[in-house]
Amino acid sequence: MNLSYTSKIATFLLLSVWISADAFSQTSTERDTSKVIDEIVLDRITVVGNPVWMTRIPGAASYVSAEQLKRHSYTDVNRILRTISGINIQEEDGYGLRPNIGLRGAGVERSTKVNLMEDGILVAPAPYSAPAAYYFPTMARINSVEVRKGSSQIKYGPNTTGGAINMISTPIPSEMTANAELSVGERFSNKLYANIGNRTERFGYMVEVLQLGDDGFKQLDGGGDTGFQVRDILGKFMYQNSPNASVYQRFELKVGYNTQISDETYLGVTRDDFNSAPNRRYAASQVDNIDVEQFQISARHFALLSNNVDLTSTIYRQDVTRAWYKLHDLDTSVETVNTGGLRDVLRNPEANSTELSYLRGATSPDNALNVRNNNREYYSQGIQSILGVNFETGDASHQVEFGVRLHQDQEDRFQEEDGYRMEDGVMVLTNAGVPGTQANRVGSATALSFFVQDQIRLNRWTITPGLRYEQIWFNNRNYGTEDLERTGSNLNENEYTTNVFIPGVGISFQANDNVTLIGGLHRGFSPPSPGSSSETTSELSVNYELGARYTNGLFQAEAIGFFNNYSNLLGSDLAAGGGGGTTAQFNAGRVDVLGLEFTTSMELAEILNLQNASIPFNVNYTYTNSTFQSDFESGFGPWGSVESGDKIPFIPEHQFNAGLSFNTGAFTASVNSIYSPKMRTVAGSGAIDPDFSTDSYLLFDLSSSYAINSNIDIFTNIRNLLNETYIVSDRPAGVRPGLPRTVMGGVRYSL
Repeated sequence: MNLSYTSKIATFLLLSVWISADAFSQTSTERDTSKVIDEIVLDRITVVGNPVWMTRIPGAASYVSAEQLKRHSYTDVNRILRTISGINIQEEDGYGLRPNIGLRGAGVERSTKVNLMEDGILVAPAPYSAPAAYYFPTMARINSVEVRKGSSQIKYGPNTTGGAINMISTPIPSEMTANAELSVGERFSNKLYANIGNRTERFGYMVEVLQLGDDGFKQLDGGGDTGFQVRDILGKFMYQNSPNASVYQRFELKVGYNTQISDETYLGVTRDDFNSAPNRRYAASQVDNIDVEQFQISARHFALLSNNVDLTSTIYRQDVTRAWYKLHDLDTSVETVNTGGLRDVLRNPEANSTELSYLRGATSPDNALNVRNNNREYYSQGIQSILGVNFETGDASHQVEFGVRLHQDQEDRFQEEDGYRMEDGVMVLTNAGVPGTQANRVGSATALSFFVQDQIRLNRWTITPGLRYEQIWFNNRNYGTEDLERTGSNLNENEYTTNVFIPGVGISFQANDNVTLIGGLHRGFSPPSPGSSSETTSELSVNYELGARYTNGLFQAEAIGFFNNYSNLLGSDLAAGGGGGTTAQFNAGRVDVLGLEFTTSMELAEILNLQNASIPFNVNYTYTNSTFQSDFESGFGPWGSVESGDKIPFIPEHQFNAGLSFNTGAFTASVNSIYSPKMRTVAGSGAIDPDFSTDSYLLFDLSSSYAINSNIDIFTNIRNLLNETYIVSDRPAGVRPGLPRTVMGGVRYSL
C-alpha cells in the first residue's frame, strides 16, 4: 500500500472539502459558538480535554497543567510523570532524553507498550514497526501533559493495555503574546526558550525556539563531556472562517524540527566502582555519542457541519534519523578476551578482570573493543479522522465518535562496527567497519484502524461502550550483510498480518454531588513487531478497573483498583533493556498485574481560611503486584529462566509522590518529593537480591520564583536537594546513577 500516494489523495480531498464548504459558509443568524467550538476541537485532539471534564470520564484520567509545569520548570518527562499515579518508570540518563515508561505494570522498555502522542498524533519514530522511543518530544516546550488509563482510552491505539500519554504543545494564543526564558546552572546547564504568537479574527500563528544543554554529571575517565545539547524549533499557523458561518471551519498547520547530540552510553560500572565513585564513566565509553534529527509536519482540518455534527481530519508525517555510536561488546576473537558480554563482565568483575581492565583504560590488543554505529532511519505517516455526532434518545444523550486511521511507518537499519585498541586510556581506531555489515534490514507496517465510542448519559449514569479494530500488515526485509547494495540477491523477507477487535466499556455513576463511582472492562492488545519469530503472537489481556472520585471544591481524591489479566505478555529484545538489540518480540505467557492508584489534591489556604495566599498540596500513591503465571526460558537478560510466581523486573511494588506549594503576592515556592523502593532488575520471587536491584530513594526538588513586575520574574530550581546518591538501573551493562543535586537559576519575560 503506497501511503504517500494515499496522503496526496487525502490532501486533495481535505482541501476540496475546505473550499466547497467555505463557498457556502456565509454568516447565518447571529450566534456565539466560539466557546462550543473550542471545547469540541479540544475533545477531538486530546485524551482528557478540558480538565474540568475529568469527573465525567469513566476511567482514570490525569492532567498536568501549564502552571504545574512552570512551577518546577521540569524538562525531564520522568519527573513530570511521577506526579501521576499508575505510571512505572525506569530512569536511564538522568535527563529523561530516552524514557522508559509503562502504565499499570506494562513493560517499561523504551516505552514500547504506551501510546505516546503529541497533539493527538502518534510520536514514536515508528509506532507499529519499531515503537521504541529513541525520539521523544522535548518537554521544555510542552505546554501540558495528559494521561488516560483503562477502558476510557480504547479509542487510542495500537496499544490498549496500559494507556495513552499525550503531550500538548504550545497553543496559538488568543492575543499578541511573547515569552522568553533564560536559565543557567551547574555543569554549564542551560536553557534558552522564546515564543511569539497572535490571533486575529481569521488568522493565527505561534513560533517557538528552544536550546537545552548540559555538559553532563558523569565523570569520564581521562576527561570529556558526558552531556547533551537539544535544539528545537516549531511553528503553528491557523486559518478559520467566522464562528457564525453556516459551516465553521478551521485549518491548522504545524511544522517542527529537532536535533539532539548526546554523549551518552549503554556502559555502566561495577557496583564496587559505583560505591567509590558513583558518577564514574569508564574510558571505553569515550567515543560514545548519539545524534538524532527529527522533522514533523501535520495539517489538521476541523469542520462544524451542524450544531450536532463535527469532523476533524489530520494528515501527518514524521522523519527521524538516529546514529548511536557506542561500545557494543568486547571482541572474543582477541586472545585475551573471554566474555559472555559487557553485562557479564560488570556483574562478575573478579572472573573478568582482564576484560574489565580494558574498559577502565588498560592497554589492549587491536580490535579488542567493538564500537557499533547503530544507524537507523524512520518515517511515520498517515491520515486520521474523527466524526462526532450528538443526539438524544428519550432521556438519554449520546456523544458518538467514529474514528478511522490509515498509518504507515518504517525502520531502516544500516549499521557497521569499528574495532578499537585501548592505549593508556585512549581509544585508537584499528579497524574501520563497512556500513551495512552489522545490520542491513527494513521493517515496516501498514495499519488500518477503526473505532466507535458512544458516551451515553442517562440521569446520573454515564456509560461509554466502545469497539476498536486494528488490521496491521507487517513486512521485514533482511538483505543480509553481503548485499550492501540491496539488490535482493540474498533477501530474506517475512510478511504477516494481525487483526483484532478490541471491545471495552466504562461506567460512571454520580452517587451524589461529591462522589462518582467508576468501573470499566476492556481488552488489552499490543502487536508483535517485524522481525519476531513466527511463533510470536499478539499481546492480549482482559483488564478491569473499579474505583471512586470525591470532590467538594476544596478537596479532590480518586482511588482506583485495577487488574490486568494477560493471556500472553510480549517481551522485547531491546539493547536498552539488556537484550541483544534485535527488537524482536517473544511470548512470555500468562501474567497477572494487580494494583491500586490513589490521588488526592487540596487547597490548604482555603481550608485554613488564609487570605491572599494559595497553598496547593497533592499526593499520589501506586501499588503494583505484577507476577508471571507461566514457566518459560528466555534469552532476554532481565528475565532469563522464569518460574510461575516470579515478579516482573523494574516494576516497583510501591511508589509515592507529594508536592506542596506556597504562593503569595509576587513570591512562589514549591517542593516536590519522589519516593521509589528497590526494584528487582531480574525476574524472581522472595526477597530482592541486592546484587540485582536498584536502590530505594527519596528525592526532594525545590523551586522558587519572584515576580519583579508584571512582565519579569526570576527563579531558581534545585533538583535532588539533598544530593542523594542512588542506582536507577543495572542494564544494559553495569549500574547507572540518578541525577545528583543540580542548581539552576534564570529569568522569564512575558509580554
